[in-house]
Amino acid sequence: MLIALYDHSFEGFLTVLFEVFEYRWNYCEIQKQAESHQNLFDEHKTIITQPEKSQRVWKGLEKVGSKKAQRLTYRVFLSELKGVENLLLQFVQKLFETQGEVVQNPADVTFREILKIDKMIGREKHRMDAFIRFRETKDHIYFATISPDFNVLPLNIPHFRKRYADQKWMIYDVKRNYGFFYNLYTVEEVVLETISEMNVNTSFDCLYFSEEEKWFQELWKTYFQHTNISERKNSQLHIKHVPKRYWKYLIEKNVI
Repeated sequence: MLIALYDHSFEGFLTVLFEVFEYRWNYCEIQKQAESHQNLFDEHKTIITQPEKSQRVWKGLEKVGSKKAQRLTYRVFLSELKGVENLLLQFVQKLFETQGEVVQNPADVTFREILKIDKMIGREKHRMDAFIRFRETKDHIYFATISPDFNVLPLNIPHFRKRYADQKWMIYDVKRNYGFFYNLYTVEEVVLETISEMNVNTSFDCLYFSEEEKWFQELWKTYFQHTNISERKNSQLHIKHVPKRYWKYLIEKNVI
């Protein structure tokens, strides 16, 4: 079997799709270079990311399957689930085979799985919109760290750019070691070297965050503690709406 390797980027994945259709690779499996395992019986081929080819595939998805096909392909790719590239390959092949009709057929097994993953992505994106907590640095930049199950940060950016258009901010995914910085005009992708130190509730806070920020945090903790009525506490319901994996980024959880 032919194993097509790519650099883990979405553009790289689209380039692989272009090659699959261009050379009619009927038996092909797509893997990330970093996760590939050598097998004597497989042929490994590294595909170099080419923007012009990825753009042709991207435009082709819209032409044959509408913007819905584009959206689903991108969002499902962000799930980073094992084997998701090959699921998307099947989806794209069916898109072209049916001239886009597969996105109108919820009975199709492949499309049903695509919708299932897309729903998971949407749920995680929504939670990040709700649970992200900013802290003001000494440089007057509002900084937040996240560690979502899926790589949804690119989907969160439009929401925060619109909501906090008049503030400089940075949201950083510590799990994937990258983030986005908004400078009041544009949003840029960034990579930080000392991010492991900049976490909530560490002794490094004094190095990065303003005195006013610390005061507001203590004020918020006090408010939360005094408004939290223990007799009406429903832990099961609370965990359902605010899963524990998000607690480490919520300031108010220090007082529970």
